[in-house]
Amino acid sequence: MNLTLILTIAPPLLIVYYIIKADKFPEPTGLCIKTFLLGCLLCIPAAALNNYFIPNMNYAYLAGFIEETLKFSAIYFYIRKKTDFNEPMDAIVYGTLISLGFATLENFEYVYGAGSPNAIATVRAFTAIPLHACCGIVMGYYFGLYIFKDRNKLNLIKSLFFAISFHALYNYYATRNALLMLFVLIVLISFARRLHKILKKEQLAS
Repeated sequence: MNLTLILTIAPPLLIVYYIIKADKFPEPTGLCIKTFLLGCLLCIPAAALNNYFIPNMNYAYLAGFIEETLKFSAIYFYIRKKTDFNEPMDAIVYGTLISLGFATLENFEYVYGAGSPNAIATVRAFTAIPLHACCGIVMGYYFGLYIFKDRNKLNLIKSLFFAISFHALYNYYATRNALLMLFVLIVLISFARRLHKILKKEQLAS
């Protein structure tokens, strides 16, 4: 296995491993793999929609709307109906799996289509990959609240709104101001970590 391939797939898989292992009540391996692969498959419609609606990089923020809506649809129409989807942390686990499945396949497109693949893979390991992972965590957190704690549709709206907003802001500044892009990413990572810790504490107390 060469260095470029390792740099491409290792970062998302390491985050996947952490999220799965942090779950006190582990999810079935088969469903985790299927969910990850579903995230990969979402790259196909996302690519088609991005090519249609995004004429140039000035409109890259629209990818946040397209990609996060597709991920949300996968959680809502596929994961929500599974019998193993039975507690709030599950929403974070599956939301992150979908997001990182998507990010992994997307990584191949960016890394192997670049003139300096190792450099691109390294940069994305600390930017785009955490972005997708944290959007999945935030989306999953509020989706879990809606399904298991409070059927208030505001939680369902938050699940999609926060993921779209962070992703769109990240993409907007990625083509305009690298410092502001990093600021958005840092805020998102802090927010996602806090939400994940809330559910971890609840699991430990259960």
